[in-house]
Formats: sequence, structure tokens, C-alpha cells
Amino acid sequence: MLEFLSYGFVQRGLLAGTLVAVACALLGVFLVLKRLSLIGDGMSHVCLTGVAVALLTSTSPVYVSVPIVMAASTGIMKLTHKFKIYGDAAIGIISAAGLSVGLLLTALAGGFNTDLLGYLFGSILTVSWAETVLCGILLATVLTGLTLFYRYLVSACFDEPFAHTRGVPVQAVNTVLVMITSVAVVLAFKVVGIFLISALLIIPPVAALLVSHTFKQVLWLAAGFAAVSVWAGIGFSFFFNVPSGATIILVNLVILLGAYLWGKYAR
Repeated sequence: MLEFLSYGFVQRGLLAGTLVAVACALLGVFLVLKRLSLIGDGMSHVCLTGVAVALLTSTSPVYVSVPIVMAASTGIMKLTHKFKIYGDAAIGIISAAGLSVGLLLTALAGGFNTDLLGYLFGSILTVSWAETVLCGILLATVLTGLTLFYRYLVSACFDEPFAHTRGVPVQAVNTVLVMITSVAVVLAFKVVGIFLISALLIIPPVAALLVSHTFKQVLWLAAGFAAVSVWAGIGFSFFFNVPSGATIILVNLVILLGAYLWGKYAR
């Protein structure tokens, strides 16, 4: 075990994975309660477009994908409010557009090569220190936002009309939440892969909601479950020689099952 932890790529993977998983879990709490949890799935499909553009232009997929995914999230918000389309329908439209454009660009870039497969299914042990720093900045931004705007976030999460009457800038809160989620989705595709990103946003918050008594407990437990899943998932993937992204999600599912059983029987 000590030899396993002594490798630099393992240390980077554990640190980056923990940082981005905790950030996704904290953001996911608000997305789940606002019934926008599938927005992560829609944005992840748009990530394929960013990765394909990066492969065509020989640039970094992370830096290319961030503005593309942020633009897509803005499109979701515009469709929801300007055209009076329900959130799930808007997510489906943008998701389909992002996936289809990504597949077309992937074909132009030469098809599914090894690099692209790493982004689709996760390649956490190839995370660089620069990407790890970005994950740290992301988590710091999320924690700062929670500290400064906690009451606004909670009000907008549980009762938007009431929050609006109390002067809470609901639209601005929702926009910032979606923008930060966009960055989290991009940074997470190396951890678990494009197709499994939404699980990091959904499973830890749902597990925490099953066993918590207060909203702050939900936040703490969601972050803890996310961190444990990364460490356990990477450890199991190393010792059993299986994909790390899928293993992290399976650990999350085990935690979810345990939370369900605890909430139903132990309490």
C-alpha cells in the first residue's frame, strides 16, 4: 500500500479526484434538490464536443471544453426561461446537440483513438499537476460561494418564489450555480469519464439525503461520501487492475445502498 501511494501519478490522481469529487458532491446537493441533477449528464455529452475540438486542433481538452460547456449551460438557461421550455427538455436538446456534434467532429479527427477513450471512460492517473491545481481552485470557489451566499442558495433551492419576494437574486444564483457546475463537469471527465460524470453529481448527495437530519449534514456527508469513493475506487482499481472511473462509481453505489439500508432499518 505504501509503495502504491509513493507513485507521483497516484498522488496526483488521489488529490485531483478528491478535490473534484467533493466539489461535484456539494454542487450536486443543490442540483438534486432543484431537480436539475441531469444537467450534469447533458453537460458531459457536450464535453465530447470540446474533446473532439481539442483533438482536431491539438490543444488541451480541459481548456477547450470549459468555454464550450459554459456556453451550452447558458443555452439551457436561455431555453428554460426565454422559450418557456421545462428544464429536462432543455437539457435533452442541448445534450443531443452536443453529442451529435461531438461524434461528427470525432469522425473528422480520426475516430476513437486511445486518447479519446481515456476521456470517455476516465483516466484519473494521467492527471497533471496543472489540472490538480485547477481542481483545487474549483473546490475553493465552491466553498467560498457556500460560505458567502449560503442563505441565498438555500432560499433559492427550496422556494424560489418566496426567495424572489425576499429580494434574493434567484436568476443570478441559478446562473452562477450552473456555470460552476460546468467547470466541475469538465474537470471531472478525467476522473470518471464523460459517460459517468453525472454520477458524481447525483449519487453522493442522494446518499447523504437518505441519512441526514439537517441541510448542513447533507453537505458534510455528501462531501465525505465523494472523497471515500475516490480513495476506495482508486485503491480497488489498482489492486484488481480494473478501470478507476467505473470502480469509483461502483463504490458510490455501494455507499448509496448502505445509506438506504441505514435510513430504512437502523434508524
